[in-house]
This record gives sequence, structure tokens and C-alpha cells, in this order.
Amino acid sequence: MKRIRGAGKLVCVMLLALWPAPSHLMAQANVQGQWTTLPYTMPINPIHATLVSTGKVLVVAGSGNYPPNKNYQAAIWDLQAGTITTQSVTWDMFCNGAVALPDGRTFIDGGTTQYNPFHGAANASVFDPVSNSLTDLPTMAHGRWYPTVTTLGDGRILTFSGLNETGITNTAVEIFTSASNTWSPEYKAGWTPPLYPRLHLLPNGKVFYSGSTTKSRYFDPSTHTWGVIATTNYASTRTYGSSVLFPLTPANNYKPVVMIIGGGNPATATTEIIDLSATTPAWQWGPSMSQPRIEMNAVILPSGKVLAVGGSASDENASTASLNADLYDPATNTFSAAGANAFARLYHSVALLLPDATVWLAGSNPKRGTYEPHMEIYQPAYLFNPDGTLATRPTIASAPSTIGYGGSFTLQTSDAANIASVVLIKAGSVTHAFDMDQRLVGLSYTAADAGDLTVNAPPNSNIAPPGYYLLFLLNSAGVPSVASVVQVTAGSDFTITTSPPLQGIVPGATATYMVQVVPSGGFGGTVNLSVNGVPSGATASFSTTSITGRGSSTLTINTTGLSPASFPSTYPLTVSASDGTLTRTDTVNLIVNSPGDFSLSASPTTLAVLKGTSGQFTIALVPSNGFVGTVNFTLTGSPGPNVTATFNPTSLTGSGSTTVTVQAASTAASSTSNLTITGTSGTVAHSTLVTLTVQ
Repeated sequence: MKRIRGAGKLVCVMLLALWPAPSHLMAQANVQGQWTTLPYTMPINPIHATLVSTGKVLVVAGSGNYPPNKNYQAAIWDLQAGTITTQSVTWDMFCNGAVALPDGRTFIDGGTTQYNPFHGAANASVFDPVSNSLTDLPTMAHGRWYPTVTTLGDGRILTFSGLNETGITNTAVEIFTSASNTWSPEYKAGWTPPLYPRLHLLPNGKVFYSGSTTKSRYFDPSTHTWGVIATTNYASTRTYGSSVLFPLTPANNYKPVVMIIGGGNPATATTEIIDLSATTPAWQWGPSMSQPRIEMNAVILPSGKVLAVGGSASDENASTASLNADLYDPATNTFSAAGANAFARLYHSVALLLPDATVWLAGSNPKRGTYEPHMEIYQPAYLFNPDGTLATRPTIASAPSTIGYGGSFTLQTSDAANIASVVLIKAGSVTHAFDMDQRLVGLSYTAADAGDLTVNAPPNSNIAPPGYYLLFLLNSAGVPSVASVVQVTAGSDFTITTSPPLQGIVPGATATYMVQVVPSGGFGGTVNLSVNGVPSGATASFSTTSITGRGSSTLTINTTGLSPASFPSTYPLTVSASDGTLTRTDTVNLIVNSPGDFSLSASPTTLAVLKGTSGQFTIALVPSNGFVGTVNFTLTGSPGPNVTATFNPTSLTGSGSTTVTVQAASTAASSTSNLTITGTSGTVAHSTLVTLTVQ
């Protein structure tokens, strides 16, 4: 992992307030807000960004729109610490879809297996914000490059569109269930969607397709069928325009209204609005933005207003960049000025609402091999007094960690008498001009006393799909609090996972497992850990035997006294967590091998690669004497400048073969190198020699 630290601590608005601004800008801050550039940059191309349940931001780049880059990467931005920590990922997540799962993990769907023409990956993965780790999931039926994913009311995840593994648009819906890690059958749409279709879950449980093409449709998850319901007034495709579901509130009876904004090439400044509660829904023209926008972003603020930012009049043309941000007010159906950001934000730009009620703006990658690393923060006008100083914000003294449906909960605040609204905003997940799960849900409330609010929870999961939300209080002046992060969920429970699911060791060695407990539905109790199935002669211990709420423990199995009757011997271990009422288990396998041995062979042993092309060695692993362990591969030697070599896979268990792909850039120097491929099992290591010539 690589960690990059910003200039000091980033403590939300507090740090931004320390940076002086010209007096004329300060005077306008309470009208248009204020833009500021952060003092540190993003080390990877921010193709996709998700606000995770810890309040940090997960950034996914994969290859980052640069085909020679085989160091596929993601990053975690810690807003409070002002640090960005990068890590490698196992496959190219470039141009994936992503949303936050109900349990707070981030679901990553699809990606890239080939450039020019593009082919889509069938891979899926999940990011755990507690361990900051990614775990691969079962693959989809077919690949998806540029898919959209949407959380349904029951917590399942719908994925649609994207190019498949042969470069053809995937016209089937698949639905993922995280509780069982399973995919549904494919449900064929019968029509060809655009890439990254704009989808919104509605209060009736259906999914609304708003574009980018002209015919709008419903998808019914219960029947798996589509139907056309309206046609846009704008006659062309709104390519890389955005789409927003307006706030759902008790005051408007949770009426679903959707706005489509900008898009097209050349871009349009127009917008359209559709009231989906109407008997016959129809698109109506909305007000126009101040500038045309393709590759734009649209962000819902706690006030219910929508920030339209970035893009350009001509796609990927910075000379036509739209730098003047616009703020749409659904109450008045008007746009107003929202200041001007500093950097052109075109293809592959992202924007997210942060817990301090500011907006983060990053990225722009119209040219391969380069991207805009500077990041900007927008402080909306609601954070300022007329003289440009920071407004006093309401505070949340105490909020529940979880909220159920249909009930009520208590918020403690010293500002109870002056609160004008309470809102939930779903943690955002944005890429390619669209936030895939963005929504604002208003909550009704009463002031119980000077320090408490009794707040009514969302009535059902179609209005507020299960997951993590930012909970804001807004006072009578419209100033928002810093958000509390809360989980909206149906019931109290927890899950337990143990990794890795299988380990092979030799007698006398030690195996370690990571045991994680993830609460859901308001569970905050204490569970006690135990393990069954430990073989005679071995011992087991936990780093901690009890976990309260969410947490992890390390399970260590020591096989010093173990004498298996035969090799290999498999021992199923059952790890349990129990709070006295609920018990959850997970099973892993411990395989005890003879020390054994293995050999390696290479084919071919000599490889010539032309500059600008690639070639491959195949390395075969052949076990002997009962060896069934895991061998990890490394390469030593100098393949020369601008030459990369990657293993796929990087390790083998028992037997099989791995492929070493050598990629020589067009700028590589002519050379001949003797390369050593080494396989190491922890107890045994063997090598084989190959010769690489770059011509």
C-alpha cells in the first residue's frame, strides 16, 4: 500500500475556513458559495468514487484509462486525516458500476478485460471499509463494461447494461443477493440500453429508466419486465448528461419526480422533469442551466437543491469547459449561480456530497495517460453569513447508529427549538456523470423537549432502500449540521465471515484466519467466538474472544503436536459467534500436507518480444511426494526499461500452471535478459530460468 498525506489535517469545513479568500468573494459566499482547491492531489485517476460507511471515500481507478498500466489500483481518502492510501486490486475495475451494500460494504460490478475495442469483465468484488480490503465475489453470467447498479427495496442489487466479454451490449438484468453471495438468472430486457443507463428506484418498488436515450421505461423486479412510459422532448440522446430523483418527503407524499440534465454532443443546457405519480407521466421542459454540459455531475444537497457542475459544451474539449456551477431549486423550479470551480472537469470527473455538507469535485481524463489530480471543495451558500463568515451550524449531540422502518427514534440536539428539517441522504457512488444510488428522504419530527427531537423513520424500504445514510439537521436559516452516519435497516442481526476459506500447511506450522463480525439492523450486542473441529494435537486461540458490534479477531491454529494418519488430511473448522440468542457460523478447511516437494518448468524457455507488443511464458507446477501446498511466484532479473512482466495467477495450489505476460512498450530498449522465475511454498522454493529478448 502507498499512503499520501495532505498538508496537515483536513477537518471538514474548519480547515477550509482558515484559507483566506478575496474580500469580494467572501461577500458573495452567502449567495453563491465558495470553491477551494485542496492542498494535496489525488494519486490515481478517480474514475469511480463511493462514500463508505466510515465517512471515508473509496476511489477506484483500475488501469485508469491507460492500457499499459497493469498495476490496477484503488484508494481510500480519509477526509479527517487528509491522507490517501492506495492499494492494488486483482483485476481491472476500470469503468465498473458500484453502490454501497446494506451492510456498509461497497459492491463493485464489472470492469475491463480489453481495450480498443472494449470488452467487459464478469467479475464482482466487495470492499470492506473496516479492514480496507477487497474480496472477490462469484462472477456474473457475462461481462459488463459501463454497467449501472441499483439497490432495490429488499436490499438486493440490480445490474444492467455494459459491454460483455465480446464487446456487445449486455441486454440482461442480473440481481445479486449479498446474504447468500448469489446471482439471479439473467432476465432479458428485449431492448438494447445505452451504456451506464440512468436508473432510479421508485416508492412503488419499480425501477425507472430515465435515459440517456429518448424513451423512458419502468422495470418491475417482481415480473422482470420492462415497459415504455414516456418520451423526452429533447429529440437526441443526452449522452453523459445526468439524472436526479427529487427529494422524497412526507410533505410531498413521497412523490417521485425525476429531472434529466444536460448531455449530448454538442451539449445542451436544457433540462426536463417528469412527475411519475401522474396518471400519464410526461416529460416537461425545465429551466436551462447557465452553460451546456456533457460529462457533468449533479449532487443533491441537504437543502434539497441540486448542484450542477462541470462538463463542457463539446465532449472532452477543455476550451469549452463549463466552469460556472448552477444550483437548481425544486421549490421554485429555477437555477441560480453557484460560483465557479477552477479546473475543467470533463470525462471521468466525479462529485460527491461529504458528511460536512460540502461537495467534493475531482478528476478529468479526456486524454489517455494524463488526468487532473487537483481536488476541489464547494462550500454551499448555506454555510455562510452575509458578511462571508461561517454560519453557526446546528449540532447532533446523539443519534442512533441504526434506524428501522415505520417507527421513530430520538435525536439529541441543543438546537431542537430551531430545527426546520431533518433529512437522510444516501451515501453517494458516482461515475460517468451519474450517482447510482443518490436520494434524499425527508423525515417528519416533533420537538420532545429543549434537547430532543422525536423523528419518524422512513415508512418503507422502497422510499429509503436499506443501507448507510447521512443524517442532517437544518435550522430555520437553512444551515445544515455535520451529518451523523446511520444505517437504515429492517431488522437486528449480524453475520460472521472467516478468511481465507482454505489453508494448506505442513505439521508444525501455524495457520491464521481473519474472523469478522458485521452487524445489521441495529445489532450492537456482544458476541463470543468459539471454534470446533480443531484436530487432536493442534491448538486454537483468538486474539480476542468477544466482539461488540462490528469488529474482527485473528484465529490462530498451531499444528506443532499434530500427526495426521495420512497426507493430505482435511479438517473442517466451524467458527461460531453467539450473543446468547443468535448464533452465526462459518466453516473453513485446514489442509495438512506432507512437507512434499515440487518442480517448475517453463515453456518456452526463450521468448522474443517486439517493441510495442507482448508475449507469454507458461510456468508449470508439478507436485511430488504428496505436496498440495500453495506456491507463490516471483520474478527476478532485469527485463529492461519500459518492460513489464505480470503473473496470472500469482499463486497456485497443488498443481497447475501460471502465465507470465511480458509487455514491451514501444519505447523499450533492445535487450536480452536472463530472468529467474521462483516458486515458494513457505517451506520449499524452486526456480526455473528463462531468456527474454526485446527487439
